[in-house]
Amino acid sequence: MVDADRTLGGRRLAAMLPDPSGTRPAYRHLAHALSGLILDGRIALHVRLPAERDLAVALGTSRTTVTAMYDLLREHGYAHSRQGAGTWTALPEGAAPNGVRRLLAAENTTARNTATEDTVIDLARAAPGLPGQVLTDTVARIAPRLAEHAHTPGYHPYGLPELRAAIAGRFTRRGLATVPEQILVTSGAQHALTLVLGLLCGPGDRVLTENPSYPNALEAMRRARLRPRSVPVTEAGWDVGVVEAAFRETVPQLAYLIPDFHNPTGCLMSEEERIQVLRAAQRSGSWLVVDETLAELALDVPAPPPLASHAAPGGAAKLIIVGSMSKTHWAGLRIGWLRAPARLVTELAGQRVATDMGGSVLDQLVALDLLGRTDALLPARLERLRVQRAALGAALEEHFPAWSWSLPPGGLSLWVDLGEPVASALAERARDKGVRIESGSCFATDPGVFEQRLRIPYTAPPDALREAVRRMAVASAAGLGAVSGAGRPRWVA
Repeated sequence: MVDADRTLGGRRLAAMLPDPSGTRPAYRHLAHALSGLILDGRIALHVRLPAERDLAVALGTSRTTVTAMYDLLREHGYAHSRQGAGTWTALPEGAAPNGVRRLLAAENTTARNTATEDTVIDLARAAPGLPGQVLTDTVARIAPRLAEHAHTPGYHPYGLPELRAAIAGRFTRRGLATVPEQILVTSGAQHALTLVLGLLCGPGDRVLTENPSYPNALEAMRRARLRPRSVPVTEAGWDVGVVEAAFRETVPQLAYLIPDFHNPTGCLMSEEERIQVLRAAQRSGSWLVVDETLAELALDVPAPPPLASHAAPGGAAKLIIVGSMSKTHWAGLRIGWLRAPARLVTELAGQRVATDMGGSVLDQLVALDLLGRTDALLPARLERLRVQRAALGAALEEHFPAWSWSLPPGGLSLWVDLGEPVASALAERARDKGVRIESGSCFATDPGVFEQRLRIPYTAPPDALREAVRRMAVASAAGLGAVSGAGRPRWVA
């Protein structure tokens, strides 16, 4: 039996395909477009396509054209059929188009380190550093407070009380009234998400997520043996109608969304879209987890208020916000948090102590000092990111004029379209030139898609970004044929 949420209706698919009357032969034109939608993650894998007759009516074309399109998709591995069960989306086995072999993610293998350049430039982790003098001054300032804490046991499973109060105050100033009892300090946003999944979800539960999305969040869901239903995020952002339909048809236990400068696309969800998503989650009774890790990295627009601030009275009862210091300050602190109903915070703290009695008091005091100076420190960071973003864009235009991307209004990276599915091959060749970068498939809910994409962070200094792109150009010029290897563990931030 086919789940309703794994079926694509004729009208919905027709709206995603080009007009078949404009190009001949139409079936090839349609098959090319549909395979592109699958490769770009806009149509998930293992989804049942509409019946031929239904799609022909929706497209305003003949059934013969749709039959020929499906035949061509099956021939090239983008679809398969089962007697009596219909036609389903798939990816070609072993090789992508143009003979480029996909490097599917594999666990428990040793990472290659064959860089031939003197210095490795890491573009796999979108996490800026902290100016050394800022950290030195901060440590000197907190020394007296640390000495005061030295006379206490130092266990704070909820987080240091003054840090909880500071985080709650920042939420309030951003437009979402919050009290410390609604805050749990964690070892990063990933820790917060893992705690939430462990408490609220069980094996086999349905979860809603974006495609593409943050790889470590997707991996946490896989390890929890959850069943994901994905909704696409493109350069244009979210199709809220699709999101609403996914909530309605799937009724997920939990949904995980990144509405603020989405990782990796950089898209920003509009106020109207936020209201619609909140209403859809509330109607379905699902928990909504909003990742705000990038929310304050607004480069060209005002920083958005918390999504929960748009909730109607009572509408935020099942809403959780996760955030951290990693992107706005420094990932080395390992300080994150979640905002949730106070009763849920108590339950999550109880779950935490089974594996973690609380975070480092020293790190939390550093975070407290930095958080109090965010308004003074953040503008300089944002200006550096704008300069670095411009340097990366100029370097890409110089060395890869055929590539395309949309300039994100905030966040830390470009989501670059290479025009052909060669991302894994390029990433492998770039590693030999001293550039560490991951292909777009790392961000996919289904392995193998987004092979024509790279996420390229602009968190390094301009000279390093220019040099990284130059090395990638050298790697690309050497040829991007099939590459060998079973794959590598993915460690992406």
